[in-house]
Amino acid sequence: METSNILANNPNLKSWVEVPANSDFPIQNLPFGIFKTRSQSERVGVRIGNQVLDLKALYVLGYLENLPFEASDFENKFLNDLMGKGKKATRDLRNHISKLLSHDFEDLKVNQHHVDQVLIAADKIDMCLPVQIGDYTDFYSSKEHATNVGTMFRDPANALLPNWLWIPVGYHGRASSVIVSGQAIHRPKGQIKPDPTQDPIFAPCRNLDFELETGFITYEGKPLGDSISTAEAEDFIFGMCLFNDWSARDIQTWEYVPLGPFLAKNFASSMSPWIVTLDALQPFKVASPTQVPEVLDYLKCDADKSYDINLEVLIEPKGGSENLICESNFKYMYWNMSQQLAHHTVNGCNIRCGDLMGSGTISGPTPNSYGSMLELAWKGTKPLKMNDGTERKFIHDNDTVIMRGYCEKDGVRIGFGEVSTEILPAK
Repeated sequence: METSNILANNPNLKSWVEVPANSDFPIQNLPFGIFKTRSQSERVGVRIGNQVLDLKALYVLGYLENLPFEASDFENKFLNDLMGKGKKATRDLRNHISKLLSHDFEDLKVNQHHVDQVLIAADKIDMCLPVQIGDYTDFYSSKEHATNVGTMFRDPANALLPNWLWIPVGYHGRASSVIVSGQAIHRPKGQIKPDPTQDPIFAPCRNLDFELETGFITYEGKPLGDSISTAEAEDFIFGMCLFNDWSARDIQTWEYVPLGPFLAKNFASSMSPWIVTLDALQPFKVASPTQVPEVLDYLKCDADKSYDINLEVLIEPKGGSENLICESNFKYMYWNMSQQLAHHTVNGCNIRCGDLMGSGTISGPTPNSYGSMLELAWKGTKPLKMNDGTERKFIHDNDTVIMRGYCEKDGVRIGFGEVSTEILPAK
């Protein structure tokens, strides 16, 4: 779909809503999410600065006429019905909201009584899981991450498995345990094998890890049996979020042969509550890394398909301060989202509105850009020092892991907010 008609991306736009300097949410962003208040049930909101625009109220007051939406699309526990209207409809909606919030457009701006009904302070609301996720697929698409893991656990000279440079490797994860930022989780339990010479034991995970990822959310795909090409893949992607795909490394080490991740991954995955539209990210497109050997025809891309998204991970011990432990970037990903979606559907697999695709751990080329504790502390041999004097090989009970991300270019910053999760002791 042509992107030149994305009026909301104009870098010169200014809003009559105050937006603090370096905010993740200027008028050029306008991400979608689901929120509720003490007096209002779940509904669709759009973030602007430190305010949330209530689309249900905006619709009732008549500001969303001539768009293909109904009140039920906005007074809704999930974004699925809104996304179900398709890419043109959601693009038109974002463009229209941008116009309403623009400094030069007065229809809403001059009506303070209506402004008071549709804008709510962000610190007065609770954010909810934004999407009803039917299926969740996780990829393994960072060459640096795959190389690091292969070096640690296999022959460093043959760190990548033979298929890795040919296909975007993935597996089907557990949709039911995807949670929203702010929801704490308990340390998982399972079978681990601390001593390779002894039988396994049942115990709480000892090597709990995060994985720095992004996720993308799909529109309705094609019928079963049809495929989505790399050229059209982005027409089927609504937007992106930050994603922490938790991993119990010691459980995984014992269980993953022969069928891959199971209990080590399905206990929780955390996502940020604001879905930044792929439309909003268009100005930040960059080329993907050069792929050698040349990929098969169905995975070839004619244009830039990656995005320059700065990412960081922080650990906050209970009662302590934040410790920045990782700075990475989405542009390092070897396999891009269009290739992931094309590969996912090349066999005729059908995707549905609201499916979630995890990028896989995003690691960069330098040690401070590795996207997991497994790599940052190099399998526990290089513990990370915290501000309070303690060390981390993996995540401790009562630690909070925080991930943040943003794009910045030509004076415009588009951010994702954060995904934050506290680890509670095992039950």
